[in-house]
Amino acid sequence: MSVPFDVAVVGLGAMGSSVARLLARRGRTVIGFDAYAPPHDRGSSHGHSRMIREAYYEHPQYVPLVRRAYELWREMEHEHGGRTFFVRTGGLMVGPESGVLVQGTLRSARQFGIPHELLSAGKLHRRFPAFSPLPDMVAVLETRAGVLFPDQIVAANLEFARAHGAELRGGEGVVGWESVAEGVALRTAGGRYLARQVVFAAGAWTGGLLHSLVLPLAVERQVLHWMEPAGFAELFTPDRMPVSIWELASGQLFHTKPDFGDGVKIGLHHGGAITTAETLERRVTPAEDAVIFDLLRRFVPFAKGEIRQRAVCMYTNTPDGHFVIDRHPEVEAAIVVSACSGHGFKFAPAIAEAVADLIDERQPRFDLSAFAIGRLAQSAN
Repeated sequence: MSVPFDVAVVGLGAMGSSVARLLARRGRTVIGFDAYAPPHDRGSSHGHSRMIREAYYEHPQYVPLVRRAYELWREMEHEHGGRTFFVRTGGLMVGPESGVLVQGTLRSARQFGIPHELLSAGKLHRRFPAFSPLPDMVAVLETRAGVLFPDQIVAANLEFARAHGAELRGGEGVVGWESVAEGVALRTAGGRYLARQVVFAAGAWTGGLLHSLVLPLAVERQVLHWMEPAGFAELFTPDRMPVSIWELASGQLFHTKPDFGDGVKIGLHHGGAITTAETLERRVTPAEDAVIFDLLRRFVPFAKGEIRQRAVCMYTNTPDGHFVIDRHPEVEAAIVVSACSGHGFKFAPAIAEAVADLIDERQPRFDLSAFAIGRLAQSAN
């Protein structure tokens, strides 16, 4: 029996569309599936903006990966005739000086020689008057942070992949799969497809697809708001307002992004209700509005105008907050690229490069051992 495709990609969001793009560029025959029509708002990769930052507070191991991603984002812009997928704004990590956010950011910055500046609360407010930190807060300012544009990026990935021969099937989700002599066989409502290898990049749907494994993944509901500034709109433009993450004394994190014409973006980072992709509540409640209003009142007061838009998305979290990038422990032909725990989008082209190298039986340029599936997976058998 012939195998018509080298690789099948399941899920065409940030990771899946990037993988499909790069594999098609390398001359692989690719088929991609998504239950919806990407770019769509059903998963974790949609919306107006995502943050990219270099002094990575989560762990220094991410710094080489994000540096490669910066190179690939610029390369992608060049390949698309100079289109803008990234805007540099600078970034602020704000919180208690002894907190996880500030100390983690400083650790990465110092280990990798990343230019940065430590600001007192007063200096932060004077330089960036959109923000009003508490007197005991400090901020780490890094210069290369900025904003990526997810919907445009996913659409461009898919456009590029199709132009290089990929067959992409939006609105056709994978409902089952099995290992076969030729590689893998995937079932959808539209038929049965064979591929030598498969990449699972299905985000919140990953656990349900990897039926032979028990992965401790938690799908977390996240609410986002875009606000019309109540005054001093010039303070919130991308050249005046860096992207920011804030840590409160309670440990809660929230993030902001400047106004690109759709309002100032603000949202909590983690702490949402645990849910599933099928049961996600997409209605935003008045109580959730009130939490955001209180954060704005305290820390970004002139952004507290009318709500322009609300949205709900999902984080798919691992217990340790690190990614899964690895071959399926029981099916050599299957690679899992998911569970990015709410901080994966910025890395998409660099992760796609590593996955493509695995498929091509090359040694990836980065050590992926921290993202091994074996640290999490148990067999269901």
